[in-house]
Amino acid sequence: MNRLLLLVGFFCCAAGQAQNFELVERQDAYSAGFNQLVRIPLKIKNNTDKAQFYIVRKTKSDLLENQKGYFCLDSKCLESTVNEFSKKVEPGEVINLYYTVESGMLQATNNFKFEVFPKGFPAEQIEHNVLLSVEEHSPRSVYQTRDITINDVYPNPVQDQASIDYKIHNEALKAKIVVHNILGRAMAEYELPSNDTRVKMLVDDFAPGVYFYTVYLNNSGVLTRKIIVRK
Repeated sequence: MNRLLLLVGFFCCAAGQAQNFELVERQDAYSAGFNQLVRIPLKIKNNTDKAQFYIVRKTKSDLLENQKGYFCLDSKCLESTVNEFSKKVEPGEVINLYYTVESGMLQATNNFKFEVFPKGFPAEQIEHNVLLSVEEHSPRSVYQTRDITINDVYPNPVQDQASIDYKIHNEALKAKIVVHNILGRAMAEYELPSNDTRVKMLVDDFAPGVYFYTVYLNNSGVLTRKIIVRK
């Protein structure tokens, strides 16, 4: 009986420690095209009733020479040489911490390993292994006339920035893209100049969810497609 009580007590303590903090929005695998920014969430949530300092450590990374990786907290990023740092997290707070990867111009498979633990308690660490696959994007046409060719948005789902490749064959054409939410509210608008072939849509300020983009030619909507934002 005493042995059983000890075992029950041990597992209860272990469960309590495991709930002291967590990494929310974890994802183990990502894919990207060339010259893309990939944000790997390392969002720490403090489940205790006291402020805690947490150690964040990158223990594995096999980036190529044409790639770059660095930690970012909100919009502030650290130097790429920083592999470990500490951050104070208030009770119930979730910090917007990411490891950002510049995917580069070569096909690659990158492996990362991160460790997070309360300062002074390395035995309580959470390990997070991540796989990133970088491949050349193969454009897929979704709208084509004698005036314009438009390829599908990529990547989709998107975290920070998505791109649409296009080609205007008629320089007199006025083209633009409007991004709107599911209620129809316009969130962003981008002109498509005839002397360019790619438009970049910034969604880092968007809340996660489903959005739509509509292509307008001479102020007439000709195409609407879905885009998913994930954080």
